[in-house]
Amino acid sequence: MQTLLLVRHAIAEARGPEWPDDTVRPLTKKGEVRMREIARRLKAIDETAEVVVTSPLKRAKDTALIVMREWNSSSDVEEIDALAPGHTPTQTLAAVAEEATGDRIALVGHEPDLGQFAAWLIGAKQPVLFRKGGVARIDLKSLSRPHEGQLIWLATPRLLRKP
Repeated sequence: MQTLLLVRHAIAEARGPEWPDDTVRPLTKKGEVRMREIARRLKAIDETAEVVVTSPLKRAKDTALIVMREWNSSSDVEEIDALAPGHTPTQTLAAVAEEATGDRIALVGHEPDLGQFAAWLIGAKQPVLFRKGGVARIDLKSLSRPHEGQLIWLATPRLLRKP
């Protein structure tokens, strides 16, 4: 059994003249604080992963680092280009299968791609909606058998921040 925790990056600075390069937009202080709360809650309910894989964009990498710190993981965060915006679910799954090992893997990415990927994994016709900092757990018999995943839970950031 393979467990994927799909995590949308935390609240980031707004697009605009201050951040003309979208790949380097950082998290806001509020986003950092809330993501720490979310990661702590996931740890408290024993929903963590051995491996955290992230999009190479700064806001996703920063989210992944917060998660790893709060989970007290000694593993390195792995970057996969296929988690950046603009990749198909097939490309994303192939990259994850090639790069990430373990029974529990957390993937940090972006909307709308993350929602489309989640829907594709479970065979849904409509994308799953992820708010910033939202998390879903999908269990698969194998990464080689997409469309057969089971959505175990989907949680908003607000729900995860409440004890």
